[in-house]
Amino acid sequence: MAAWLDSVEIVAAVCTTMCWLPQAVKIIREKRTEGISLITQSVFTFGIGLWALYGLFAGNRPILYSNSITFGFSLAILILKLRYR
Repeated sequence: MAAWLDSVEIVAAVCTTMCWLPQAVKIIREKRTEGISLITQSVFTFGIGLWALYGLFAGNRPILYSNSITFGFSLAILILKLRYR
């Protein structure tokens, strides 16, 4: 049962992490962010950073790795939102 739960955790982490890549690529290509809320993106980025810290302190590598990568994508989107307002 534990191996199955680990697999679910890893697949969920990959899905929720990689969903931000197309958004970041689209913003970089189009240089437009009108449809993205600055407040929502800021709070989301902060929350993902906290999840990454949780993963670090809890010793949970899937949470740490996936949220660290998601944090990078989310921070990039936040920076682009500020740049292309």
